[in-house]
Amino acid sequence: MTAVRSNDDSDNNFSDDESTPLYGGSQRTVQETKGWDVFEDPPPKTDSGSMANQKCLEITVKMLKVAAYLFTFVIVLGSGVIAKGTTLFMTSQLRKDRIIPYCNRDIGREKQFITQLPEVERIAWVWCLLIAYLVPELGTLIRSLRICFFKSCTKPNAKEFFAVFFSETLHTVGIAILVFIILPDLDVVKGAMLTNCVCFVPGLLGMLTRSREESKRFIKVIVDLAALAAQATGFVVWPLLDSHEKPELWLIPLSVVLISCGWWENYVNIPKDSHTKHMRNMRKFMQRLRDTRYFTYIFISLWKILCFFCCLLLILFLKGESVPNFFLLFKDAFSARQIVVTEIKSTLTGATLPDISDVTPTGDTVDIDAWYNTAIYVLIIQIAAAYLCYIFGKFACKILIQGFSYAFPVNLTIPVAISLLIAACGLRNGDPCFFHNVIPDYLFFESPPVYFLNDFITRQQAWVWLLWLLSQTWITLHIWTPKAERLATTERLFVLPMYDSLLIDQSLGLNRRCDDEADVKTEELADIGNEHDDDYESISGHSTTNAAPKNLVKSSDHITRIYACATMWHETREEMMEMLKSILRMDEDQSARRVAQKYLRVVDPDYYEFETHIFFDDAFEISDENDDDSVVNRFVKLLVATIDEAASLVHETEIHVKPPKKYPTPYGGRLVWTLPGKTKMIAHLKDKSKIRHRKRWSQVMYMYYLLGHRLMELPIPVERKEVIAQNTYLLTLDGDIDFQPHAVHLLIDLMKKNQNLGAACGRIHPVGTGPMVWYQMFEYAIGHWLQKATEHMIGCVLCSPGCFSLFRGKALMDDSVMRKYTTASKEARHYVQYDQGEDRWLCTLLLQRGYRVEYSAASDAYTHCPEGFNEFYNQRRRWVPSTMANIMDLLTDYKRTIKINDNISMPYIAYQIMLMGGTILGPGTIFLMLVGAFVAAFHIDNWTSFEYNIVPILFFMIICFICKSEIQLLVAQILSTSYALIMMAVIVGTALQLGEDGIGSPSAIFLIALSGSFFIAACLHPQEFFCIVPGLIYLLSIPSMYLLLILYSLINLNVVSWGTREVAVKKTKKELEQEKKEAEEAKRKAKQKSLLGFLNGGGGGNDSDEGSIEFSLAGLIKVMLCTHPKSVDEKQQLLRIAESLDSLGRRLETIERVLDPHGQLTSRRRTASVNSRDHHLGSLAEDPAEEDQVHDTDSETVNSDPKQERDDMINPYWIEDRDLKKGEVDYISSAEAQFWKDLLEKYLHPIDENKEEKARIAADLIELRNKSVFAFFMFNALFVLIVFLLQLNKDMLHVDWPLGVKTNITYIEETAEVLISKEYLQLEPIGLVFVFFFALILVIQFTAMMFHRFGTLSHILASTELNLYCGKKVEDTSQDALIDKNFVQIVKNLQRLRGIDGNNDDSGTDKVERRRTIQNLEKNRQKKRPIGTLDVAFKQRFFNMTSEGGVTGTPVLGRKLTLRKETIKALEVRRNSVMAERRKSQMKTLGAHNGLPIANNNNSRSHRSSTAGVFDRPPGGHVNKGYDSEEELDSRNSVRLQNIASRNSVSWQDPELGRRNSINQHL
Repeated sequence: MTAVRSNDDSDNNFSDDESTPLYGGSQRTVQETKGWDVFEDPPPKTDSGSMANQKCLEITVKMLKVAAYLFTFVIVLGSGVIAKGTTLFMTSQLRKDRIIPYCNRDIGREKQFITQLPEVERIAWVWCLLIAYLVPELGTLIRSLRICFFKSCTKPNAKEFFAVFFSETLHTVGIAILVFIILPDLDVVKGAMLTNCVCFVPGLLGMLTRSREESKRFIKVIVDLAALAAQATGFVVWPLLDSHEKPELWLIPLSVVLISCGWWENYVNIPKDSHTKHMRNMRKFMQRLRDTRYFTYIFISLWKILCFFCCLLLILFLKGESVPNFFLLFKDAFSARQIVVTEIKSTLTGATLPDISDVTPTGDTVDIDAWYNTAIYVLIIQIAAAYLCYIFGKFACKILIQGFSYAFPVNLTIPVAISLLIAACGLRNGDPCFFHNVIPDYLFFESPPVYFLNDFITRQQAWVWLLWLLSQTWITLHIWTPKAERLATTERLFVLPMYDSLLIDQSLGLNRRCDDEADVKTEELADIGNEHDDDYESISGHSTTNAAPKNLVKSSDHITRIYACATMWHETREEMMEMLKSILRMDEDQSARRVAQKYLRVVDPDYYEFETHIFFDDAFEISDENDDDSVVNRFVKLLVATIDEAASLVHETEIHVKPPKKYPTPYGGRLVWTLPGKTKMIAHLKDKSKIRHRKRWSQVMYMYYLLGHRLMELPIPVERKEVIAQNTYLLTLDGDIDFQPHAVHLLIDLMKKNQNLGAACGRIHPVGTGPMVWYQMFEYAIGHWLQKATEHMIGCVLCSPGCFSLFRGKALMDDSVMRKYTTASKEARHYVQYDQGEDRWLCTLLLQRGYRVEYSAASDAYTHCPEGFNEFYNQRRRWVPSTMANIMDLLTDYKRTIKINDNISMPYIAYQIMLMGGTILGPGTIFLMLVGAFVAAFHIDNWTSFEYNIVPILFFMIICFICKSEIQLLVAQILSTSYALIMMAVIVGTALQLGEDGIGSPSAIFLIALSGSFFIAACLHPQEFFCIVPGLIYLLSIPSMYLLLILYSLINLNVVSWGTREVAVKKTKKELEQEKKEAEEAKRKAKQKSLLGFLNGGGGGNDSDEGSIEFSLAGLIKVMLCTHPKSVDEKQQLLRIAESLDSLGRRLETIERVLDPHGQLTSRRRTASVNSRDHHLGSLAEDPAEEDQVHDTDSETVNSDPKQERDDMINPYWIEDRDLKKGEVDYISSAEAQFWKDLLEKYLHPIDENKEEKARIAADLIELRNKSVFAFFMFNALFVLIVFLLQLNKDMLHVDWPLGVKTNITYIEETAEVLISKEYLQLEPIGLVFVFFFALILVIQFTAMMFHRFGTLSHILASTELNLYCGKKVEDTSQDALIDKNFVQIVKNLQRLRGIDGNNDDSGTDKVERRRTIQNLEKNRQKKRPIGTLDVAFKQRFFNMTSEGGVTGTPVLGRKLTLRKETIKALEVRRNSVMAERRKSQMKTLGAHNGLPIANNNNSRSHRSSTAGVFDRPPGGHVNKGYDSEEELDSRNSVRLQNIASRNSVSWQDPELGRRNSINQHL
């Protein structure tokens, strides 16, 4: 039998060898199942909330991405061509002596006409070109002002400012020369060609700064020289050909060189590792230009506008134009005027215009009306087309479709434009009336000569232009290979803030950054591993020592590290199941990405390390055997019992995860699982007698542990810590959350996109059944669709909920965040703000330190919400005051927050003030709504309606003040039900009132707008569309949720209990006896204080006495004669006797133990007693108080040893609990133990139960409650009083509503008069202001939601990969490319645990008649135990894979991806490459590391519990094919895949593993 592989395997950086199953010890086989017990109940494949409709969504998203590819390509290409064409159209109208043929269709078909544009027409087009240039510059100015005022900016020094000033001045002057001098003198085809020649300076700088280490540098420099030569030919081709007629063309070299200076910065490539001082200074200078960009361009954009305008005036002056007329004729240029058309003699050339010298006017002219708006229309089209080209081009870069939808259309713009221009000019030259009534007949492009059109392909200019086009493509080659991340910022994508509208395609190509951060190359993966295998393989490895150079930041430090931190308390089994399944899916995804990088040698930009931490509050309870001992509570046991089922459901096969390791800790205990994907899941069990309980202190616990101890105490340079902290994230979870790995990837994308992002949250979906859940579905939907989206767009999200959010480690470690979060509540306000709303307070701290908090609507998570009315009210009783307290904290400190946080501005603060005002006055608004609705629905007067509504509200307030919570909630339920019935009548009455007032009334407009916005929002969220259906329940619940709930929350402000998931606490026997005594004493005192008690007790009677003769009068007087003690019942006597005997038996056992400590004598009562009992040696339990300390032991164990001495850090009682399974016992390091002790002492020690302090806090909370309720009541009372009185006196003080006016026509027969009167709706001013106030909020939220939807769509599309490998496409696609694109899916299928034993039959999906039931049952009888590690399952298939035989155990890897022979061959090549590299590495390191004995690994642990017998081999059974030792793989592949030099063996290698290996070798 092959032995288990040695523990120095490079593939394993955990304590568990990857070839060891994660369940039931290390047996390789299981016993044969009995023939009568082979029937199975396999785990069903059920879709939870996060899995439902996943396939449909994936298909929909992929279809959307295909549409995005095509649509963006069409828009970028189409708008680029239109922008280029309209620019050339405008420049064609500028030449002074230009004559064009005029269509004779309307003025004489047998004649020919020409026209020459007047000065006023040309001035209009000059103004249009000027405005077209100014628009993007004004956009740059606005963007720069917004960022500098609302965010932050850096001021440049004089050198930096003048460098930008000089280059932009040259660029502006060059564009002015090109547009106003050169292009008017060229035909449009030559002009379009010339725009391909503005890349000279960028090409030159790119060649000069090309890195010497660059591959194939010599060839690239040769191509650079050829491209520069091609660009240089553009300087002289047109001047040489046409200079005798147009000497101005010699300005072409000057113009194109000046224009190309505008993009110099993007092509100065200075390597990051430059060592020369000059290059380092240059790089710093370039970085400073980036940092000061927006401040600089506030002034540069204004200067460019002024410079362009001055150049225009100078050019007009030099060309002999009247500069004053440029201003004087502005009004005439855009108003009605006439164009003079001149008749000419007919020529033999037909409709073609002859040379100007051959034109012979007849003297006849015709004045026609000009289309004076044409210039404006063309200008608008040009501006819109250029902007759309830029916006959609940027969109293509953000969602990673840059190659097809950005680079391709940008390079196609000129060829398509030239083709269309040639066609259009040819048609117009052939027939001047071809575009009649489409564009004015007196306007057209400057057409090239007819012979040029006919011979375009064969003439030299066409081939020269092709060289220009190819040289531009080469110089802008970087746009075909983008390296930016998903959803990269504008600054990350482009050098300059905006674009050049007159040269839009060149601007997009040359302004797109070419210095993106390089990806980690495949060949660097080995270097990362060699740098620090622990960092790369496991988060846990951070505790190891690293002797790296002090100033070197390693590549592995940039790896994303995710710590999932879940807080649990009293979750149900179903809730735990969802959370565990989510964690196991993350484990599977991380394993696939890790294995893919190891064995497939792919570059995964989304690779991450993952580790789960579960923090169990109040995890211990008193043992049933002894009050001094603690055991884990039923919820911890439930977690332990649930994990196997969760793993089986995720992996679709039966899995038994290895029992957890148990660690005693200063705060309680710890359970550590190694999941199938080899990530760790650690459950921290908190003992509230040792550490503070509740969620906030659990958060403090994991922040300080993971970021303080695990990160800051690393013995590495501070530079590395900085990078690691920047890339470390805490994924906060609730114990009932359900999510997919994709949701986490989306949040990580946001973090990578913005380094200032401190936290990001996803879309939370409530899960459950019942009306309260339906209500919350609609409430959550509207809150996320509108409110959270608005906060994200105009400022920051104020609350990132702890149930599913991602926090950046560096942000939490900042000043006044983590440290301030440890503040213990000392004041009443703290209990409300800090403890009741810990998630919101943490986000408030981040915002006040300048970090941004964002919301991703595409990141879905599902959580269980309260299903009962009481639980819901208690939850909101916590949320409402804490929300208001945190927002008020932010608003009161708004000046400092605005100053430090770039994302929070005064408009955002004003928006939050409006929301806070609406929240405070919400109950008053609802009350007034009810009053008005009662009047409309029940036709009663205002005062009566006021009385009907005020009475139940005052009654409820009184109940909340004087009654217990149960009574308050009961009354709230009754009132909520009543209000729901009333609201239905109110809805009908309101509908009738709207019908009477008309659709133009404010109420109708507001209701339609509100309903319409909800419906449109639902349509924009198609996956969540049905969340709008419970809107009716939401409407009926408005009085309950916005009136009663607010009152309940505020009046119970002094109650700081959690309110949800409360369970009874198990008490000690002493506490139970004490409570019983106190209850009896209270009952006795109450009886004595009562009148009947006084009368009964007056005679000195006693309940224990009775008389032979008794009589009483209605219980008032009781007379007893011949009194004597009551006779004791027989049963009570027997109980007393049994207790005495039991006590006597315990004392005898104690005496025997003292006399016979080794248990050699046989106890005579051993068989009669169910439980044996221990005692401390030498103590004779004669005192009853001492007897209570006796604790039970296992009934099956005969143990007469003295009571075991227990140390909570060595052998706590809970660690022996059978429900925790027979896992190993391990111990934390001394450094970690000291950390926990220090942390407990300083921040987390249990708060002492000081009765005086508790009384003071209770009094302060009541005082805070009273002040808050009084202020709240007064605000609403004043508001209601003012609005109600104004409503009563509406005839005297009102505002006439201009819409929905009713016209009354009255005819008076006596006087034959017709009286027409108009009836306006009369609105009281305050109510109208409030309606507009809510309408403004609705407009802001709806607009922000629309923009956020676009951003979310971009995020989804950017994260979607298209696998378009079908049909002929596959033949043309590299198999390596297919593997690189689908490596995650390939590895996930290869590492599937299902089917690893060769049984792929899924009988549940086959037709009944085709099921092989008996054969499967026979297989089950001999069934092998499934392997528990995913990477071993992968290697089992990967190393057995052949192109002839396919993949053993997995013939088809999935419905969407079937491995073809070519793909398998490509996988084989990669496999052989990995094996060769490892063999080479092994040969190099064999001599240096082979001598390290395993025994050296055992020095890190000195205490372990015995696990003898766990590894015994059971008899019978069959070899597990899912298990393969390394030697077996070596024999098949002739390569030994072991890294003998495991550098993290000391920290993470299991000391038991050496003994385990020796046992297996003997077997």
